Amino acid sequence: MSDSTFRFRQFTIHQDKCAMKVGTDAVLLGSWVDPKDATAILDIGTGTGLIALMLAQKSSAEIDAVDIDADAFQQAIENFDESPWRDRVHAYHQSFQEFAASVNKKYNLIVSNPPYFHHASKPCVEARLNARHNDQLCFDELITGVRKVLAPEGRFCLILPCKEGLEFMDLAQSKNLFCHEMIRVKTKADKSEKRIMMEFRHRFGLMRHQEIIIQDEESGFTDEYLEMTKDYFLGLK
Repeated sequence: MSDSTFRFRQFTIHQDKCAMKVGTDAVLLGSWVDPKDATAILDIGTGTGLIALMLAQKSSAEIDAVDIDADAFQQAIENFDESPWRDRVHAYHQSFQEFAASVNKKYNLIVSNPPYFHHASKPCVEARLNARHNDQLCFDELITGVRKVLAPEGRFCLILPCKEGLEFMDLAQSKNLFCHEMIRVKTKADKSEKRIMMEFRHRFGLMRHQEIIIQDEESGFTDEYLEMTKDYFLGLK
């Protein structure tokens, strides 16, 4: 398999046009999120369309996926069209700000692996810059848009580095979007957490804390990571 293609159990991701390739963050988020009884799902900043397809595999929902980057939009269309769920996964070439302002529907579930490196130096390639930095979709605009299109009992799930994640959680709470679940992600047990996955809702509630470790001491995958991703990865025991 070439670097331009990544094959999962039930679908294939082509990624030759996308700045951001298949990575652990997207796989973690797509594996962790439970669509439950969602009938309408929105993927913000879909990129290759990976998370949208992961959720399509384990739900019967209609899924909308939005991305501002033209190449990512075309790549997502290609991957959606080749998937078993092409009739219910739809890509939109728009900024999320424009999409949220114009769409009339409400979503039971919203997911995002958003741009986040507003503390880091910026990469040189413009497409990768837009995919990794929040200049084109700042946290404030993301929260405002999510609150507009999220159904009253809906859930918003995302993954961020720890520092940015905690900042996001504080900002979201100030705008009446409350974290109900937080998963701290560690590469290994003896390492500090690198990412956090969070679930937000409109209403206030007690927050549940959990932790997941990706690799064991032998640098293989932990049982919990294998269990989480077993429906997607080929060749995992």
